[in-house]
Amino acid sequence: MSKTIRYTLLSLRDLVVSAGPFLVLAITLLVLAYAWLDPNPPKRVVLATGPAQSAYEEFGKRYVKTLAADGIEVVLLPSQGSAHNLQLLREGKVDLGFVQGGTSDYSATDAENLTSLGSLFVEPLWLFYRERILRQAQDQQNKTATSVGAASPPAGAADPAPPGRRRSAPSGGSAVREATSVGALVSLTQLQGWRINLGTEGSGVPSLMGKLFESNRVELSSLTITTLDQTPATVAFLGGELDAIVFASAPESLMVQMLLQTPGVKLMNFTQSEAYSKRFTFLTPARLPQGVVDLARNIPPEDVSLVAPTTSLIARTTTHPALVQLFAQAGNVIHGPVGWFKAAREFPNRDNSELPISKEAERAIKNDAPLLQRYLPFWVANLVERMWLVMGIIIAIMLPLSRIVPPLYEFRVRSRIFRWYGQLRDIEARIEATGDNQALLEELNDLESHAEKISVPLSYTNELYALRSNIHLVRKKLMRT
Repeated sequence: MSKTIRYTLLSLRDLVVSAGPFLVLAITLLVLAYAWLDPNPPKRVVLATGPAQSAYEEFGKRYVKTLAADGIEVVLLPSQGSAHNLQLLREGKVDLGFVQGGTSDYSATDAENLTSLGSLFVEPLWLFYRERILRQAQDQQNKTATSVGAASPPAGAADPAPPGRRRSAPSGGSAVREATSVGALVSLTQLQGWRINLGTEGSGVPSLMGKLFESNRVELSSLTITTLDQTPATVAFLGGELDAIVFASAPESLMVQMLLQTPGVKLMNFTQSEAYSKRFTFLTPARLPQGVVDLARNIPPEDVSLVAPTTSLIARTTTHPALVQLFAQAGNVIHGPVGWFKAAREFPNRDNSELPISKEAERAIKNDAPLLQRYLPFWVANLVERMWLVMGIIIAIMLPLSRIVPPLYEFRVRSRIFRWYGQLRDIEARIEATGDNQALLEELNDLESHAEKISVPLSYTNELYALRSNIHLVRKKLMRT
């Protein structure tokens, strides 16, 4: 058994030594390809989210949990909001971040350095107001209308309007007159004179609301504007220090859920939502169905129309493609289910994207997880998926070269035997040239001794025995002389 093992190991050693240069070449090519392609991503990535208790923070926590299953540590970096996230991305301080549509005007540099993973969800513009403040404003308008009516000409006086035409109604806009009759806030023009918080500059909401106020011809000087963070602004709003509060957030936000169910707090109905979506391409109309917040308490008591920008997950182009793929696949799981403002599998999508969609995200949105990732750990599947082309090229190069290995192996083994034939032929040639047969016999015996110690694989022992047989023939010839 020991000799069998010895011969087997000897054969393997010869094979390894013969194929060694080709193995070294193949490994070198693989190492160079790995360094060039860099297939496996870093295990740590930074995601810019948003203020505390915001939807961005809640979604960020879901990404942390989802990517942890693949060994990726997602570090959440709180921010002031969408505009701040975009700034952090531009400065290279984060790898990915949530950015709301209409937050900023993208430049050519942004298109080169940033890429989108698709639209993830809509963020309705929530304008909450205190019902008592609106009632007071309406009472004041009614008093003004009454005083105007008392000052009108007495009965029988000449009507200044031309015959056949009705007298025009007092100024203020049809939307305001309708609000007075139904007791609801439906137009931004009704906010004049109010104390309103538009959020921090980093949230992007002040810029968005500035565009909406301008389109409604509402002068910002007619408002008392504050720029508090969400939490302190909500506290001030509930404490009566503010008349209205505005922020853009997904309905999953804890702040939204709380304010929708707070007595005395109402949500503005954007009855002109379709018009807003036509005027501003980054806005889409949304509808909050009656009773969706609380069916038992019928909250809200009627359908509420809203306007909603779309939020995308933006990554730097230097972010590892495998990480982009993982985040895009996680987005399918996190944002795919049905919600208040979306149908199942409506998000993520490639609509309303202000930046180019990354190839990895586009594949993830169109298709399910790759085949290998369904059955293999992510690291193995990702390595094969990103290296298969290079590995195929290396195999195509090495296959023709590998044909040299068998002849080289055979030459290496047989050379141990053939190199003794030179000495044997030299001894035979000197038999008749010299008369010292004893010296030649000793030299021949020494050659035979070396031949007995030659180790070759079993498949080549016939040649070893042939050498020993030829040595015996030379000995017989030497003995006859």
